[in-house]
Amino acid sequence: MSDKDAYRLSSPAIFLLRMAVFLILVGFVAVILHEPIQTAFMANPALNGVIIGAAAIGVLISFGQVGRLFREIAWVNGGTSKKPRLLAPMARIVGTEGRAPLSPQILRLVLDSVATRLDEGRETSRYLTGLLVFLGLLGTFWGLLVTVGSISGVIGSLQGGGETSALFNDLKSGLARPLAGMSLAFTSSLFGLAGSLVLGFLDLQAGQAQSRFYTELEDRLSADVEAARPLERAADNNESIDGLANGVQALVRHMRQEQQMIRDWVEAQSARQARLQAAIEARLAGEKQEPR
Repeated sequence: MSDKDAYRLSSPAIFLLRMAVFLILVGFVAVILHEPIQTAFMANPALNGVIIGAAAIGVLISFGQVGRLFREIAWVNGGTSKKPRLLAPMARIVGTEGRAPLSPQILRLVLDSVATRLDEGRETSRYLTGLLVFLGLLGTFWGLLVTVGSISGVIGSLQGGGETSALFNDLKSGLARPLAGMSLAFTSSLFGLAGSLVLGFLDLQAGQAQSRFYTELEDRLSADVEAARPLERAADNNESIDGLANGVQALVRHMRQEQQMIRDWVEAQSARQARLQAAIEARLAGEKQEPR
């Protein structure tokens, strides 16, 4: 196995499989309990429909968060020439081949950009999870308001001094609306909490897929940086050798110049000594020729 294969990014298909299996189990439970679920849904179709619609949008977003990793992983592994989206800054830096000598500073900037984009992509699904809880609480308070108002109306409608059976019938008929309000409150909370549970699990799987993608990408880029360092050190060594060679050549030239100056001085001294010796010999010869 080569070093490049050792740092290949793995596919997030396992996380999609977990999400799909979880949704199948949820759908199986919904089919078994379809009658009580249908009854609960009809207690407030408008609000419960909004809750289910928000949950469906959250499910699609969660699958999209994991699905978009396939393109990025294929580009990093060299399996496609399509430009990535999450790794667009990295693509502009390293080029189309997917490899370039990255410095540690550029590596950190690229990883920070990828982490920011991953977090931004999950903000919508997190908001929808909180929105489902809020809608469930909204339905709860709405139902409680209806219940309290209905009980107040029932108490005010009771007439004293009547027959016991008539009062009981009035009370029974009057309590029908408060009970309807309670069903409105509890069914909205039921759908809201169930939807937030589903989106919470899907967001957890999406977060794990993105975390593994980020970790493996960091390992891959760190390996590329480490592989590029020997080349950089070799280049620095070559520059040092070139500089040393230039220095030696300059020293040799300087030494040759000094040697030439010494030779010139020695030759000049030799010529001066020869002239002085010739003058002395000529004078001595002249003194010998003079009469005594």
